Amino acid sequence: MEPSRISPANSSSLFPLTSNPNPNTSSTSNTNPQWLSNPSYTLELSSLPSASAAVPPLYYSSDDEPFTRPDPPSYDLVGSAPSDSDSDGDRRSLKRKEKKRRKKKRRRESEKEGSEREAFRKPGVLDWAGSETKLAKGYHFDVHGDQDNLVYGSETKLAKGYHFDVHGDQDNLVYGSLYRMDVPRYRLHSQSDMPVINFQLFRRRPSNLSMDIDGDVDIIDSKLKTAGRYCSVNYSTLERHKGLKHVKIVNKMSSLVPGEYIPLIELHSPPENGSNLSSTKGDIEESWEDEVFRRTRELNKMSRDFPHDEKVWLAFAEFQDKLASTQLQKAARLQTLEKKISILEKAVDINPDSEELLLCLMKSYRERDSRDVLMERWKKVLMLHSDNVTLWKEFLIICQGEFSQFKVSDIRRTYAHAIQALSSACDKLCRQGWSKDPSLVQLELGLVDMFINLCRFEWQTGYQELATGLFQAEIEYSLFCPSMLLSAESKRRLFEHFWSHGGARLGEDGALGWSIWLTNEQQQKTLSGEFPHETEIGGWTGWSDPPSKKIAFAGRPEQSEEHAMDNENTDEKLDDEDVPLNDDVESLLKRLGVNVDAEPHNEIKDAKTWNRWAEEELSRDADQWMPVHNHSGNHGNFSPAYAKENQDIEDNEQLSRVILFEEVNDYLFSLHSEEARFSLVSQFIDFYGGKINRWTCTNNSSWIEKLLSLETIPNSISEDLRVVFEVVNRAQSSPINPNLELLLGSTHKLLNNNMMKFLRNAILLLLNVFPRNHILQESLLAIEDLFMNKIKSSTCAVNPSRCLAKNLLKNDRQDLLLCGVYARNEANYGNIDIARKIYDMAISSTDGLPPDLMEYVPLLYFWYAEMEMEICRSASNSDSPQRAVHILCCLGGNIKYTPFKSRPSGLQILRARQGFKEQIKVLQSAWALGDIKEYSVVLICAASLFEALVTGLASGIEVIEEAFSMTLPERRTWSLQLETLWIYYIGILQKHLKELSFTKVWESIAKGLRLYPYNPKSFTSVVEVSSLYIVPHKVRMLLDECFQRKPSLVLCLFALLFELSKNGSSHRIRGLFEKALANDQLQKSVLLWRFYLAYEADLAHNPSATRRIFFRAVHACPWDSPLLLHLYSDLRPLFEPPILNS
Repeated sequence: MEPSRISPANSSSLFPLTSNPNPNTSSTSNTNPQWLSNPSYTLELSSLPSASAAVPPLYYSSDDEPFTRPDPPSYDLVGSAPSDSDSDGDRRSLKRKEKKRRKKKRRRESEKEGSEREAFRKPGVLDWAGSETKLAKGYHFDVHGDQDNLVYGSETKLAKGYHFDVHGDQDNLVYGSLYRMDVPRYRLHSQSDMPVINFQLFRRRPSNLSMDIDGDVDIIDSKLKTAGRYCSVNYSTLERHKGLKHVKIVNKMSSLVPGEYIPLIELHSPPENGSNLSSTKGDIEESWEDEVFRRTRELNKMSRDFPHDEKVWLAFAEFQDKLASTQLQKAARLQTLEKKISILEKAVDINPDSEELLLCLMKSYRERDSRDVLMERWKKVLMLHSDNVTLWKEFLIICQGEFSQFKVSDIRRTYAHAIQALSSACDKLCRQGWSKDPSLVQLELGLVDMFINLCRFEWQTGYQELATGLFQAEIEYSLFCPSMLLSAESKRRLFEHFWSHGGARLGEDGALGWSIWLTNEQQQKTLSGEFPHETEIGGWTGWSDPPSKKIAFAGRPEQSEEHAMDNENTDEKLDDEDVPLNDDVESLLKRLGVNVDAEPHNEIKDAKTWNRWAEEELSRDADQWMPVHNHSGNHGNFSPAYAKENQDIEDNEQLSRVILFEEVNDYLFSLHSEEARFSLVSQFIDFYGGKINRWTCTNNSSWIEKLLSLETIPNSISEDLRVVFEVVNRAQSSPINPNLELLLGSTHKLLNNNMMKFLRNAILLLLNVFPRNHILQESLLAIEDLFMNKIKSSTCAVNPSRCLAKNLLKNDRQDLLLCGVYARNEANYGNIDIARKIYDMAISSTDGLPPDLMEYVPLLYFWYAEMEMEICRSASNSDSPQRAVHILCCLGGNIKYTPFKSRPSGLQILRARQGFKEQIKVLQSAWALGDIKEYSVVLICAASLFEALVTGLASGIEVIEEAFSMTLPERRTWSLQLETLWIYYIGILQKHLKELSFTKVWESIAKGLRLYPYNPKSFTSVVEVSSLYIVPHKVRMLLDECFQRKPSLVLCLFALLFELSKNGSSHRIRGLFEKALANDQLQKSVLLWRFYLAYEADLAHNPSATRRIFFRAVHACPWDSPLLLHLYSDLRPLFEPPILNS
């Protein structure tokens, strides 16, 4: 018996099994598709007789009669024919009974499950969601949607029939949102109709998902039974299955190897391994195994065709890492690692001089080999590549990071080997006549960076006197060498005489430099007749034979004999130093309140003892950083802060602070290039906290290594951090006020008086080597301001560095840049009239200067115009804009400068504009070749400022953008001058943000962020602008993308400060810390660890987390002694006495 059907005379089926029943209509005459010609599409819904009756009500009231389900159509069972075998009939009957039993069981479970789920249903779900209704078979509208999606409601069993679903997914009502475990699965209708896009439509999910993989493996065995309407957890397992073929729509990627020719016809590769490889539109359908096979075959072919291309081998090794990340078994990952090592070993055999391949290979060895085997491999590599700075730096990082094997003496020895090897390579290039070759400059710059890392290592391990002595010795040896043709051995003997005989060294009072001191001593001994003259071919060779220590006292036999006896018994004295040193320790412990006569394992229970000990150590670090002389008993006229009754203790301490020549001999080297010499001086000033302009581009490895090795935040970065904190905090509706100094103050140190005096004396001496250097002069005046203000303990309108600047001008009246530095300093103290007089005098006297000085004249004009613009911003009613236009007209029009009297005429403005255009046109050829000088950048800035004042802001910005287009993008990345120009450009955009469109400003800032990802100004501009126009979530996403692309310490600091100023959750802040410390380079940053400790201890107030982070920090940075002092000074209440005693 079959159910009743609707007559075709009354209505027609929506989707009939046959085509149009009208035989008169021809299918070929109609242009529409056959299925579209179906008359069911013209059906009127009102013609359906049971449509309205089949719609169940959405809500039931108490008065309404409940909806009754019609009886289902009944069917008469047809009797089966008698079987030949009774056993087959019994078996079938048992199967039917078992099937009915399972069906009843499922029905009971579904009813029970529905009653339990109904209690958890969210409000707003319709009442019919839990009802069980069965509709009569026929045509009807289903306004409920698929009831299978009601996870917490029972299933509504609808009768078979055609219906319209006008409701959405009911899971959205149950869960209030999309279910997080549902993974949508979409099927492409036609791959050939899709456009070619440069991205993958389906990406493989990472293997480390939070879902259990083993529990869902059975799902992909046969047929996939989905539990949901649109998506299901089962599809997640299917997505992660390696045998599943994914459709990837990608353009044909450019080859890693630059092609020698451009093919005219794209070759069509036939499908292989069942995968549909279409090369016409770039769409590929393949599984993970197919991708591995295809990619391996491509990389193998490219490595055979282009064996000398490093990118091919590195891509091959990177693909092995990707393959290992998908393998769950450790043995499989080790096998993949072995394959990667074999690939890199073959690459290194073919390209033995490739630095990147060697580093990648050694990193792979580190994952597999033990430490002893790894050290042996490193030694073999360094013997073959002893002149490679990057390899030496990486090797030193590995040696310093081994907590269990860390020894200061071993690290010193490694630094000595590295410096000697690099110095020998530099001397070899000089002997070959490559004194001006760029390779020699880069090698010497790397040698200077290695030496700075050594000094910072000695300082952080607690040997401040040795670090200062190394700086004094190297600068004297390289920059103040006597102007004589000396061999390396004679030069060292002469320097040993200077170092060991009480000559005032760099930074000490009365220091003259090694060369002048040697000349004065020679003249004195010549006049007194105590020193015989020895002249040979090539100049005076010094005390080559007999030794210098005997010759120096030749005229005084008694002192010579005593000095010889002292030198013979040097080892005995060094051995005898243990006794007074023990006495010194005992007396110090007694002063701290420690019982010396107590048992060795006796614990100190008084907490004040640790406070006194920490204070004593901190005071020593602040005072005893200057080495003393062996004979004079002083250390540069810096008096020690000890009482007279402890004179013996003081003598013993000063004896231990003597830096002998043998301690610095292995680290001395000569510098030949001017760039390396100035880099040494600049980093020396920056090392001791002096204010100096950047000496290199922020993308340079020197700047990155300097940031990673810091233990305190520099002043330049801390100022930007404070600006960001204030801007973000001000933009919030309810500003928060966390104590920022708890974080920045814990990682920031101030200069003391002795250190400022040391820097002042050193820069005054260095100006003899670098005359008329405005960078050193500006740093000198800044240090003089700090020193004088700290002595007077008050600030006033009188410039404290005025006296020093006038004395310097008396010595060299033609130093125009010094006039400009002096005028800028006066303007900073508000003395505008004095600054204008100095500028007018300096610019008026530029006529008749030599050509080497005339190229710096634009710098004076620009400084003067900038000062006037600053006055205009502070005072609205002033003539500063007219003064600035007058100054720039004189520069652009190349006319004689006269002090400002009235606004320049239109003719003068036109002449100046044309002059700027001609001067910039002359610079194009030099900039195209990469020859970018400082004065050329200043000229661009001056032309931009002139156009902004005369024409408008848009014209001024256009000048700078055209200047950027004159250089190649690769040169912009590594040029210090172009980075300075970009900082000026971003500053203009930030100052006139309201006048410009946000899109233009944001594009420029984002472009600069890609060019200079290590510059603090980049992140300052990003956070400052985005806090006004962008929601915080997008800022977090931007910072996260930058970290994925270029992880850096500066980025981490700004991201953390942004979260703190936004009052972000502690989980997000800790996540940023942990993400940064997961990086191999950032893990060695002492500054980042101290920042983390300050957050947990002072802001989060989490003692257990603070203790855990402290031990992690000590394990990661075992060389940092201030980290241990931080434990006893600031973190002492968080630790138990047994830990402090240990």
